[in-house]
Parts: sequence; C-alpha cells; structure tokens
Amino acid sequence: MRNAEPHESDALATLWHAGWQDAHARILPAELARHRTLESFKQRMRDHLADVRVAGEVGSPLAFAMLKDDELYQFYVDAAARGTGLAAALLVDAEATLRARGIDNAWLACAIGNDRAAKFYARNGWRLGGNAVLDLPMPDGGIFKLEVWRYEKRLD
Repeated sequence: MRNAEPHESDALATLWHAGWQDAHARILPAELARHRTLESFKQRMRDHLADVRVAGEVGSPLAFAMLKDDELYQFYVDAAARGTGLAAALLVDAEATLRARGIDNAWLACAIGNDRAAKFYARNGWRLGGNAVLDLPMPDGGIFKLEVWRYEKRLD
C-alpha cells in the first residue's frame, strides 16, 4: 500500500469510473448516473489525489482508498482483483492512515442496494449506523441529495 503518484491520476479515475458503473449505475437514480462521466471522475481524482492510498504497482493501480477528514470517502477495487484479499488489506491500510491522522471514529457512505460492498464492510468490522442523506455537488453547481447507508467504525 502506498500514496498515489501524480501521474496515476487518470489510471485511478478510470478504475473508479469502471467500479462506479459496475456497482452503482443500476441502483442509483439516472439523474446522478448521467453526471458520473469519466471526465468527472478524472477531475474529482485530481482534486483529491493527495488523500488517496493505492494498492498495486506504480502505474498499474489495482485498488484505491480515498480519505476525507474522518471519512473513508471512496473505496474501489478493480474487478480482476476482487476476491484476492487485496480489498481487506487496503481497508486495513486506510483505517491505519485515518488512525494516524488522529481519527478515532470513522465513517463511510455505502449506496443503498450495494449489497456486495455492505457485506464486505460488515465482515471487516464496520457497523451500519443507519441511513444518511448526502449533498452531492453536481457539475452545474447544484446539489443532488442521495440517501445512503452510513457505516461506522471505532479505530482505537
């Protein structure tokens, strides 16, 4: 596990876009999905690259965890790396990074209906705290309100 390299931004965004399409495109509202273009993921990755932990060789990322304050903000694993134990190792790394930043209680948002992810988080000690509504910024400057499952974990 390592920090993202600046030149990996596009490769990480491509992994993120593919993972988002696989996990979310069919369960989230079409209005949100139409704004989740590859270019939107590239911009968001560039904006948050300093807070990205990566699994895989430099230039060939297999998974990433994006952190934001006390949140495991994004977590994606390439389809080819699923089932290998890589996701669990990256999750442990992300939790350790949050802990090193002084975070005792972390949280993450999981799309309602993303049962594969929900089971993974539960297996790894995350507790469903209930539902929450996120305000997602949209490219046109508006806000999209999305109800999600909020998972929490004490990191001490």
